[in-house]
Amino acid sequence: MHQHGYIGRKMRVPKLKKKPAIVISAFGTSSRAQAPLEIFQQKLEQQFPEHETFWAYSSKIICRKKNLPSLQETLAQVEAAGFRKAVVQPLHIFPGTEYQQMAETCEYFPGLRVFLSETLLHRWNFVKATIAEVESEFLAANEGLNILALHGTPLCSDPVNIVYLGIEKLVTDLYPNVLAASIEGVPDHEAVMTAIRRRDLTSQYKKVKIIPMMYVAGMHAEEDLMGKRNSWCTVLKNMGFSVECPMIQYQNEEFFKGLAYYPKIISFFMERLQRSLDLARIY
Repeated sequence: MHQHGYIGRKMRVPKLKKKPAIVISAFGTSSRAQAPLEIFQQKLEQQFPEHETFWAYSSKIICRKKNLPSLQETLAQVEAAGFRKAVVQPLHIFPGTEYQQMAETCEYFPGLRVFLSETLLHRWNFVKATIAEVESEFLAANEGLNILALHGTPLCSDPVNIVYLGIEKLVTDLYPNVLAASIEGVPDHEAVMTAIRRRDLTSQYKKVKIIPMMYVAGMHAEEDLMGKRNSWCTVLKNMGFSVECPMIQYQNEEFFKGLAYYPKIISFFMERLQRSLDLARIY
């Protein structure tokens, strides 16, 4: 069926588009931490104005709560709009199980050539560059102790565990006063708290800074890290530390500072996206 033929005109077959669509895949948030996604969209429009952009979300719970599209639904929309190529850029930090699920979803569309970009910490040089950027938030060794708050995974079989453990080893080797702990999985935050007690770090440091290594420091920061009950903050305060977490002002509101508020981190994601767009032009 030719799109300019009688049936094609009647069915309004969309004109095939030459440039690939950009699909941003985020976990999603049901809290007030929507602002980081808005910031990313603004940067995206500035850097890639010639491409149409779409959004997809990987959290099934948030998709149901807020009626947001999954990656499968967004790619179906992209294909129906006449695109034959799409670049999917995850806003995920680690290449874990969700990234593997995204890769599988991208294969569901044989009529759409999908290029899946890399996550923020997909390679070890990416890890080092990101830590070097976050280093600006670290308390100096004579000021206090820093804890990088990782998300973690409850799955022992998830290959991404090697990245979590690698980051723990990297920061403890590089810095005398930096630890890493995960909300779920390894490095286990309860074990890290036990180690702090055993090493009697309260006699060495009076202050602890918890630094979220998450793109959106939403409910995890508000509840697990800095909440008033059973949080990392309350545990550390009970040990005798004063506890702080980086904050940032955006549109007259104050937010916990996730990685989305570091301009260089956004540029790292743009570099991942640009590489995939370059591949899409060739293949």
